[in-house]
Amino acid sequence: MTSSATPHPAAILELLKPITWFPPMWAYGCGVVAAGVSLGDRWPLLVLGVILAGPLVCATSQAVNDWFDRHVDAINEPDRPIPSGRIPGRWGLWIALLWTLLSLVVATTLGAWGFAAAVVALILAWAYSAPPFRLKANGWIGNLAVGLSYESLPWLTGTAVVTAAMPDPRIALVALLYGLGAHGIMTLNDFKSVEGDTRMGVGSLPVRLGVEPAARLACVVMAAAQVAVIGLLVLWDRPVHAAVVALLLVAQGGLMLRLLRDPRGLAPWYNATGIMLYVLGMLAAAFALRGLAS
Repeated sequence: MTSSATPHPAAILELLKPITWFPPMWAYGCGVVAAGVSLGDRWPLLVLGVILAGPLVCATSQAVNDWFDRHVDAINEPDRPIPSGRIPGRWGLWIALLWTLLSLVVATTLGAWGFAAAVVALILAWAYSAPPFRLKANGWIGNLAVGLSYESLPWLTGTAVVTAAMPDPRIALVALLYGLGAHGIMTLNDFKSVEGDTRMGVGSLPVRLGVEPAARLACVVMAAAQVAVIGLLVLWDRPVHAAVVALLLVAQGGLMLRLLRDPRGLAPWYNATGIMLYVLGMLAAAFALRGLAS
């Protein structure tokens, strides 16, 4: 354990977890695509929105989570920056507060829609991990909050920012479905923390239901959301896009069957394979919505 009074930049970057930034950044981009408008001189809105979604708001959520989970991480993952001492003292909390402020400053450049969305996302980020709410203590509620804030909210924000208007209800519905499906993704993410969650009273779904039932539920939730999207695309006369999402779902189904053989061991593998197919389906659906908007 280090005795340094200040954290090394590499430890700060690890605390902010760049690998987690991709989902909200991708979702924001899908929202821009779904808007169906030519960006023209609005390219800064895309760039700033992606930065806000990932390196700022999502990074804030990671710092907040690691600070309030430091005792759980000392059991599950003692090498993480805070329990290992590489982020000493109360630096984890100060970084979370600083990134919250930076997020709000950048959000002011994205107009009323962008700022409002950032405020909602930051409230959820703190409520998920921090008392008295600590939404993550209930896997049903916590996973829902994260799924909506990682997928639905940035998608809707991307559309609203570039159009300066409330998103079309069809865009909102598809964004909501993908956010609900992400509930399953978050369940898979909890498999690595079962021991610490059990000991510290965190009611993740693997703790509440057991690992295998939670894995089956995660697969059903992810698949059901995509089935609903496929049905809507067919209803909206977008059969080609619906077929693309369906093929991606079939491929996920094969990967899910393997995942269910060893959910805890294979969850990281599925996150690197099946989730990529999930987000490719999001992009296909976004292009379908772009056609509807035009």
